Amino acid sequence: MNAPQQFPVARQSAGPAPDRRPGSIRRTTSIDSDWPDGFGEPWVMQGRGRDLLTPFGGDPIELAAGDFRIRTSPIREILEISATPDHPRLSDMVGVRAGGASRHALAATLGDIRGTPTFQLLDDFAGASLVAGWIWSRWIDDWQAAMRSKGTQSTAGNKGRMLNICTGFTEGASSLSDVGSVDHSHQSSTEVGTLVNPDDPVGWHAMTEQTGRPQARRARRIDMWRAEGVLKVDAGFQDSGPNPQGTRTAIHEYRVYAEIDEATDTLLSLQVLPLILPFRECPGASMKAARMVGQNVADFRQAVLDTLVGTLGCTHLNDVLRALADVPALARLLPKGRG
Repeated sequence: MNAPQQFPVARQSAGPAPDRRPGSIRRTTSIDSDWPDGFGEPWVMQGRGRDLLTPFGGDPIELAAGDFRIRTSPIREILEISATPDHPRLSDMVGVRAGGASRHALAATLGDIRGTPTFQLLDDFAGASLVAGWIWSRWIDDWQAAMRSKGTQSTAGNKGRMLNICTGFTEGASSLSDVGSVDHSHQSSTEVGTLVNPDDPVGWHAMTEQTGRPQARRARRIDMWRAEGVLKVDAGFQDSGPNPQGTRTAIHEYRVYAEIDEATDTLLSLQVLPLILPFRECPGASMKAARMVGQNVADFRQAVLDTLVGTLGCTHLNDVLRALADVPALARLLPKGRG
């Protein structure tokens, strides 16, 4: 079998969020992970999100906000959960493990809040919990050995076997060991700065300071506005956390630009920029994402999983695209005029 196509390793952050545009809506979400009891123990995930309207004139308006607190086991099982706004069936999520199971349970249990920042945050629990433990690699020399000493098995892929899980782990990739597990010797990461634009501090919801110990953050930003007769989208995504040197390190970052026919919710164009990724094969997923063009964006939470399956997609890019499913509904709250 031919080796997978390789690309230059993407290692450059886009930096702070761009200035908000008049006549736009911005959704920002963040999920912070912290291990109060130390490595290999249950950890706490705090999610926060906000939808902010920037009118053509006057001050920005908060359209919606939400948060969650989840205590999860080392195998990513929900041990405790609370959220704002509260939901009468939220406790039904206790005992659910992250991944396909959590997404199915979320749709069945809290589908009535679909489209809200809280739903987006809870949907992102699966991916954020999958990546969060990576931050320990910045703080422990052999964190994989430390994990084994705790008796904790990897929950990624098929019990740690990653062969053909996604583009980055296609058979023959530099990311794979001989037995199909992750080969961390070829993994890269990049030092990054703040996502908050110093000229526009209100452009992100309030996020806690992370420093001095292993913590992880998954952050998303989605901007949408009307221009040139279509709906425009600029989305950013980053997985990062503090390092012992006092700065931040990121392992994933994407920037996505899209155009959507507002009358039909059809994706007209898509540009994916792979900015920071761990393995040299990973950027290949950015080209395959074009398969989503022509599909209904409102259906993306499931359509992306159906279309960009296995080696056609990137687990984290898929989630970037899935998060666009709420754009059509949010766009109906955009102010009329201009554009």
